[in-house]
Amino acid sequence: MDENRNEDWKMDPKLKNVDAGKLDMLQKLAEKGSGKSASDMLPFLMSAAASGKKNGLNFSQNEISAVLEVMKAGKSPQEAAKIDKIVSLMRMIH
Repeated sequence: MDENRNEDWKMDPKLKNVDAGKLDMLQKLAEKGSGKSASDMLPFLMSAAASGKKNGLNFSQNEISAVLEVMKAGKSPQEAAKIDKIVSLMRMIH
């Protein structure tokens, strides 16, 4: 896939109030997690969240909502539901 197209999501107007450094970190996280199975995704995301928190990287509720909205855009209902399920599990654990 074209590298510019991979980063087009960061230009979504809904993300205008999210720090560019945070968006870059999410891009790198997405690239590292792209080949992971659904069963590997939750531990991967939990590890990434713990690492980010340890390094002082915190997302506001508005930032999280905006990123999730952009992530689900253009996805099938099944894919969007999978994203919601992972987020729900992470909230229960945290």
